[in-house]
Amino acid sequence: YRDLHTFELQAPTRLIEWARGNRVCVAGYGQSDGNEILQLIPPPTLQTKETQGLCPERDFKVECGGFSKRPVYSLKYVPDTSLLVTSGPPDSSLQVWQVSAEDSDVIKSVSTIATENGTGQSWAKIATISARAPWVLHGSRLDRVHITEVESRKNVYTAASRGSEELSGLAFLDCNTLLLCCTTGQLCLADVRQPQSPVEAVSVPSAPCSERWCMSTRYGAQGLEPSSQPVARLSSRGLLTLTDLRKTSESLASAKARVPSPGSGAEFLCISWAPALEGCLAVSGFDGTVHVYDTQRWDSSGREAEPIFIHKGHAFGGSGDPPLVTVHTWHLQKPRTLLSAASDGSLHVWDWVQPCGKC
Repeated sequence: YRDLHTFELQAPTRLIEWARGNRVCVAGYGQSDGNEILQLIPPPTLQTKETQGLCPERDFKVECGGFSKRPVYSLKYVPDTSLLVTSGPPDSSLQVWQVSAEDSDVIKSVSTIATENGTGQSWAKIATISARAPWVLHGSRLDRVHITEVESRKNVYTAASRGSEELSGLAFLDCNTLLLCCTTGQLCLADVRQPQSPVEAVSVPSAPCSERWCMSTRYGAQGLEPSSQPVARLSSRGLLTLTDLRKTSESLASAKARVPSPGSGAEFLCISWAPALEGCLAVSGFDGTVHVYDTQRWDSSGREAEPIFIHKGHAFGGSGDPPLVTVHTWHLQKPRTLLSAASDGSLHVWDWVQPCGKC
């Protein structure tokens, strides 16, 4: 390691989100009515773009917080605002939160975005953007995808779809184009400017139906056009595929992640592109580790890939059953710095030393 910071949360968290001012937001996913939502100030060494020397202050600090009456399974910061949007069981509705001003340390609930026939549906996956106005893209199934203006709660787009497959993720490719990923591995495109047009299924190589899949895009990566963004998919068996949306009939590359065993429920599957490293992505959700891969070494053989780094810190957190990494995310400016959280409430920030290669 080049650097490693640890912080113990009061409850397990399954999400980490960067907010304005280089802050970090986390939230609990327990079944009680007291799930914390916290905004943390990172250690000083993480608030500068350049790596600093020794620093006496190495801990996160709680800046403000609040409580959710439901488990928080997804949390997104709304760019250019002081708002957060969360979702979680028992339905697909969204909760909107206001991160309070400097003179207050409270994150308070300000509104709820209800969804049609939300009761009984799985929790909504969400993505946010502020290109035109503060928007949230949300949905639990392919036929229940909406874009809602966060502040007015006005519905500005509803996707037309004949299918009702469960969604594992969704993303804005730009302010007009949406990418949806079903748990079956199917990718679908939609255009905000054509709300009456049906969601278009992307012709990608077939995925084993018995597996659950998730995806990651490089939306917002500097210098990338939306159509050229590679889409990475990860299955509950550790299969990895890269797809170019301009030529979806064949995979750019495929590989097998080095996972201990197939993910049982795939509840915490997580894959993410590095925003500041070409071709690098991270994978977690199978055990107490986070694996980092250089995809530029892959071909179409699907053979097991060799990680360039494995973070094992959560696996040695204490006695009892080893914790499971529930989520990870990359630092937005520091190329090799990641944050990861685990089921034991541990939050780690780590930076590895790579003596050679682009990563």
